[in-house]
Amino acid sequence: MEILFVSSGNTKNGISPIIYNQGTSLKKLGHKVSFFTIKGKGLKGYLGHIFILRKFLKTKPFDVVHAHYSLSAMTASLAGARPLVVSLMGSDVKASPWLSRLIKIFQTIFWRRVIVKSADMKASSKIMEANILPNGVDFEKFKPIPRARALEVTGWDPGKKHLLFAANPKRPEKNFPLASASFELLNDPTIELHTLVDVPNELMPYFFNASDVVLLTSLWEGSPNVIKEAMACNSKIVAVDVGDIKEVMADTPGCYISNFDTTTFSSKIREALTHSDKTTGRANIAHLSANVIASKLTTIYKTILNQ
Repeated sequence: MEILFVSSGNTKNGISPIIYNQGTSLKKLGHKVSFFTIKGKGLKGYLGHIFILRKFLKTKPFDVVHAHYSLSAMTASLAGARPLVVSLMGSDVKASPWLSRLIKIFQTIFWRRVIVKSADMKASSKIMEANILPNGVDFEKFKPIPRARALEVTGWDPGKKHLLFAANPKRPEKNFPLASASFELLNDPTIELHTLVDVPNELMPYFFNASDVVLLTSLWEGSPNVIKEAMACNSKIVAVDVGDIKEVMADTPGCYISNFDTTTFSSKIREALTHSDKTTGRANIAHLSANVIASKLTTIYKTILNQ
């Protein structure tokens, strides 16, 4: 199949690694995947790419156009992309009521199939015919790495224990204050808290493997890849119950669900720190490997082409 991915290209490294990795997994199945990125933020940036994308679509025929995130999907819709599959993320259905209303309008008029990442997202979107398909994890990239090597790459002190808040603390929806306050309650100079800002995706496995516990304190999520990637590295995790986290982590020993109470979250961190070094997370999410998800995505494409 000839597939075109349409998405934002506004991150420091261009296209989101989550989207790029999904395209790569489809290529491994023999499909031809092209990428069209929208560079320019805000309404002006997206509207300005309607005619650019329309011109690009005339350069070659595509069997399927797959847009990622709602604003990219709206641009693709107005550019005449057909048939159009749309992947919505947590920010599409959780952040803004007006955006949710726009999504419903475009979904009714233009979109052939909508994909959401979790049952929670499906309920929030109110698109009952949406397919639930989380992003897959590249098991070749995200895997256990010797701790000494991981600490060498990250530059972290091998004599201390390390907590990883795997997000930019300036993003309010990631709720860094809960992670910071929980860390302060530990009151232990042998433990350090780290955050991530503009770390290349290829280095992420080293940060997961250097961490003693990975933390997620978000106010909302769809199906956070950081949790699945950490589990593929057999990392210990403490996370709040948002999105599909409870379902993904299930009863994996060493992975803990907390509420938003600082004392409770801090106690879960202590519990995780006393757990044995690694978890069975990798084996427990084998069904979420990129190859498995790519096969399911291919089935969705074929279904709309056969209708």
